[in-house]
Amino acid sequence: MNRAPISEPPAASGHAVPSRKRPVRHLRWYIAGLLCLASALNYLDRQTLSVLIGTIKEQLHLSNASYGDINFWFLVSYGVMYAVSGRIIDFIGTRRGFLLFVSGWSLANMLHIFASTVGQFSFFRFLLGVFEPGSFTGGVKAVGEWFPMRDRALAIGIFNAGTALGSVAAAPVVSVIAVHWGWRAAFLVTGAVGFLWLIPWMMFFKQPRNHPRLSEEERQLILEGLPEETGRVRPPRLGVLFRMRETWGCVLVRALTDPISYFLLFWIPLYFQKQYHFDLKQLGMFLWIPYAAAALGNLSGGLLPRFLIGRGWTLDRARKSTMALMTTLLLGCLFTVTQTSNPTAALLLVAGMTFCHGGWSNITLPAEVFPKNAIATVTGLGGTLGSWMGALAMLGTGRVVDAYGFTPIFVACAVLYPLALLLVFVLIGKLGVTRQIES
Repeated sequence: MNRAPISEPPAASGHAVPSRKRPVRHLRWYIAGLLCLASALNYLDRQTLSVLIGTIKEQLHLSNASYGDINFWFLVSYGVMYAVSGRIIDFIGTRRGFLLFVSGWSLANMLHIFASTVGQFSFFRFLLGVFEPGSFTGGVKAVGEWFPMRDRALAIGIFNAGTALGSVAAAPVVSVIAVHWGWRAAFLVTGAVGFLWLIPWMMFFKQPRNHPRLSEEERQLILEGLPEETGRVRPPRLGVLFRMRETWGCVLVRALTDPISYFLLFWIPLYFQKQYHFDLKQLGMFLWIPYAAAALGNLSGGLLPRFLIGRGWTLDRARKSTMALMTTLLLGCLFTVTQTSNPTAALLLVAGMTFCHGGWSNITLPAEVFPKNAIATVTGLGGTLGSWMGALAMLGTGRVVDAYGFTPIFVACAVLYPLALLLVFVLIGKLGVTRQIES
């Protein structure tokens, strides 16, 4: 006997939910703010180890290769759960899904206070990778539940902005805590904040159909998009997708560029400590700059093509030209940073790298060629393979850095971007044209 999920029962269709409480105006945007804060906390917890690794390595006598091994285990579990967490949230509901995943990654981050060996750090990072993907699969689902079609792009933009906010906040917040109370306290505090976030989440997040603080006007605005979303359109079979070159193009582009994302996320703090002898205070003062540049790059990756389209360019020409421009600028930054000995110049060059990496906008490619019933599947496949390739890259990065320094890593990154751009032209083909595929 089939049962509907009991976590978030819908109200009778077409009936308003009586409420004695005063409605909150524009409640859906408060929900978007909560989702933004969740992704910020997600990246704050993820970056805590990156900021602290120089101090931890010195105290516990860990090598760069050991740090690469630790990140490997995070990305192994993260890659698997990138595909699995969405199904879990579909089954237990968005409200309980965030309760599960936010509690899980917050606790996993706090458990790092007990780590003293590579194996212990690897285990706790593995746990962190199990729970962190739920923020993104659940966030997209929550936007679909709470926003009419015309508002969803903006809502997802607000939600995704939290990743940049978390990265920017990590260096100063974590550094200040570690300087005053030690590195273990930093894991404890940043993890505990997630449990505080759950209080407003459990208070305010319910389904729009039966939310007691939602005005009837906003409820009807939100639910007006449901008929389009509730149609039973089956996703394409995996075998059909795997026979399409566009699928392989989107997936392989992620496989080439996601490892660079993880390098910039996990290794840049250690790069400035090893190469330019930054201490924790200097990391806190300056390391927010590259991650702020990444946020600007993400915005530019959408604004520049839109500007060009407004000038009469096609979406295909505008997007590919933007990616080509970002690739060219990246090559200049990557090669120049290996030649400079000035920490200020290196900081600006790395900021240029993160800006261009964000402007490349690799995650948007499936939405530009696949129908709605295939976008999530192709995105999941790309995210999973990208995470696993990132895991393998983490194993090699530490060993290369120990033996030869960071220069070979920057050179490898410089090679990967043109290869990824070539795949866009050869395998994906024309952007902005939705492919017709059988269900």
